[in-house]
Amino acid sequence: MEHFSNLGLALLFASAVGAGLMNAMAGGGTLLTFPSLLAAGVSPVVANATNAVALVPGSFTSGLTFRRDLGQYGPRLIAYLVASSVLGGFVGARLVALAGDALFRRLVPWLIIGSTALFILQEPLRRWRERQKAAGRVAPVLGEGSLWGLAVMHFLVSVYGGFFGAGMGILMLAELGFVGLTNIHQMNGLKNFGAAFINLSAAVTFIIAGLVFWRLAALMAVGSIVGGWGGARLAQRIGQDAVRWVVVAVGLITGAATFFF
Repeated sequence: MEHFSNLGLALLFASAVGAGLMNAMAGGGTLLTFPSLLAAGVSPVVANATNAVALVPGSFTSGLTFRRDLGQYGPRLIAYLVASSVLGGFVGARLVALAGDALFRRLVPWLIIGSTALFILQEPLRRWRERQKAAGRVAPVLGEGSLWGLAVMHFLVSVYGGFFGAGMGILMLAELGFVGLTNIHQMNGLKNFGAAFINLSAAVTFIIAGLVFWRLAALMAVGSIVGGWGGARLAQRIGQDAVRWVVVAVGLITGAATFFF
């Protein structure tokens, strides 16, 4: 890592810890790691690929921490999510490789600001789900039709996640709410497993294409594991409002800043 200062490496590691924590608790971790890689001088497409690889271990770590909350739904739901995650993540990653640095660089500010807007919508969506539940209008949970509908929605979210990733957690929580899930810990667990397989599929595609900066990916992967484990533990104990506001602030600032770089 001779091209990076110790301070730069420390900041990348810290951003990965923060991303793992935020992804486990509320989503939006890419809004920390991706701008950090850009600031370190990594090109946009390579930064996106490196980020996807780095966040895979943290997503699996936090997903496993929520595994006890998933017992109600069993392997069929997991199978639907995994299949659509893998396929969608691959398609999204291929789109990144086809877009190239020039187009992707032009899209970056809009992707970050758009992802932040999705994150802001997370809380209104949660309140909407609660109102639907209170009014008795929650759909039957995960019947056969709901599973197919979830698979289609999740495939589209996974394409977006493979292409960029920031905000896909918010979209996954929304899709799970639409099919009738209301327990936030169960939804977080499913979201983290879905994100892990989206990132894994995208990561394999990026690796085959030779787009990953491996030394930085390894450093940040360790940080994402630390953050993913800690964030999942915290998410089961505390509220998420403070983390939510930090994510919004980071997203708006970095999105605005990327217009000038």
